[in-house]
Amino acid sequence: MSLDDKAVDIQQEDVKEIPQAAAGEVQHMSAIEAARLEGKRMEVRNARFYAAVSESNLKASSKRSLWMFYCMFVAFTCDCANGYDGSVMSSVLAMSHFQSYFNAKANLNTSLIFSIYTAGSMISAPIAATFNDRYGRKKTMGLGGIIIIVGGILSATTHTVAQLVVARFLLGFGVAIMTNAAPAYVAELSPPQWRGRCVGLYNLGWFGGAIPAAAITFGCSYLNSNLQWRIPLALQCFACVFVLANLYFMPESPRWQFMNGKEEEAFQFLVEYHGDGDSRSPLVHFEIDEWRESIVQDGIDKRWWDYGPLITSHANRWRMLQVFLISLIPQYTTGGTGYFNTFIYDMVGLTSTTKQLMINLIGQFISCAAAVSAGLLSDRMPRRGALIYGTIAVACFQLLNTGLTKYAADRINSGGEHTSDGFGISYGFSIGTIIVGQLSGIAYCFGYTPLQAVVPTEALETTTRAKGLAFSSFVLGAIGFIGQFAAPIGLANMGYNYMWVFVGLDFFWIVVFYFCAVESQGRTLEELAWIYDQPNPVTASKRKDKIIVETDGHVVEVDEKQA
Repeated sequence: MSLDDKAVDIQQEDVKEIPQAAAGEVQHMSAIEAARLEGKRMEVRNARFYAAVSESNLKASSKRSLWMFYCMFVAFTCDCANGYDGSVMSSVLAMSHFQSYFNAKANLNTSLIFSIYTAGSMISAPIAATFNDRYGRKKTMGLGGIIIIVGGILSATTHTVAQLVVARFLLGFGVAIMTNAAPAYVAELSPPQWRGRCVGLYNLGWFGGAIPAAAITFGCSYLNSNLQWRIPLALQCFACVFVLANLYFMPESPRWQFMNGKEEEAFQFLVEYHGDGDSRSPLVHFEIDEWRESIVQDGIDKRWWDYGPLITSHANRWRMLQVFLISLIPQYTTGGTGYFNTFIYDMVGLTSTTKQLMINLIGQFISCAAAVSAGLLSDRMPRRGALIYGTIAVACFQLLNTGLTKYAADRINSGGEHTSDGFGISYGFSIGTIIVGQLSGIAYCFGYTPLQAVVPTEALETTTRAKGLAFSSFVLGAIGFIGQFAAPIGLANMGYNYMWVFVGLDFFWIVVFYFCAVESQGRTLEELAWIYDQPNPVTASKRKDKIIVETDGHVVEVDEKQA
């Protein structure tokens, strides 16, 4: 029996025994008629979606849900590899043995070692999209993991700058492949009512790698040999080994299965994990109906060379604008200086390597707490508000941070009062600079970190998701390459003046988000197609349905235009 026949039989059976509203359908009434009804009056993004979710019995504590969450956790560890690299390289750069071994100060060597990582990410982006579309999300994560392990071994055993550069290139290449598939996997696996939290928390994988890396490098800093930096670089492989050990046992993305003709497998996944084994679940039928209407099986995912549809239609141009903005703007709020915090600490007089690594470790915990809080609120927190107000907070803290950095650096350069272990006025401003820098990091993580994964996966429809995420990786790589190559040189030549450029950009980004950010919170991935088809998706995305939840649980949509 085909999927269509099976679904029709189930739907016919449901009609006999379940009220119409229980299939995710919503009654429509005029405002005058609805005034006579008793129940809770609400405004929601999608009345039918709300009805399907409220009348389903999916529980987060069920065995099927817990296994689904574990599979998402495995995908979460893919991002740990990326976070580990960002933290470990920032910390390793402060280590005396690494600096002397590779002559790694604020110079061309440092720029090359850091920026080649993002060059690898840029080059692998189209390869990742092609592999992801053709072979699925699981195999793509596996391929990326193998490449990262090879790169990790090379970096830990390196004896020359050239070998380290090759290793860094492979690490960037592999991370881009893994992180092309992993967020798509989480978004496509998760039930729509939990998607925001699941995808938002996925992006916290960065901290799942960054915090252990900060702790490991802090502990290894007491070693008086090259093991001081070799051990942290070797442990970059750990997350990938964990991913490879679990992939065989995990289900494939049901949306990928559906768009590749495996409709029966996709339907069975929905029944088991979104319906908790109930083939008559209203949520299951709501989702499968939307998939039939929106997912095509001959889309651009079948043509590896074809990126044209990403920009040829009005809707897709708006979709790609969302991907571009969330990929570009967070990278240009600080200009990539986060990788080189140790240089900024030197600039304001905190030169102790131990203190720098301790500050880095504490900062990772604080930023992680902010990002976790935002991730847990992702299903309730409007995307536009988080982006706009988060950028305002980052801009204000960056302005204050740069001003304090200027004052502290000027006092030190002029021979003013300063002791790194005392309480002189310059020292106080140095500490103030670090505190405000941490506050800027909190605002950044709360406003951006979860949404860097949520916005692209929500903006892109299923057949363009892999290529769209590849484009995002390319933009991230290009901006990262520029920032990581330019930042150490800019900081060396311009000092704190380099940071003023990004203060100005931060205030500009606020205006950009206000006029261009589309609200996707509270809607299914398929329903967003209607939003992007409208002449002004930003305005359309603010629309809400007014509903009444009757005392028996049925949902009525109120049409105020109907007499």
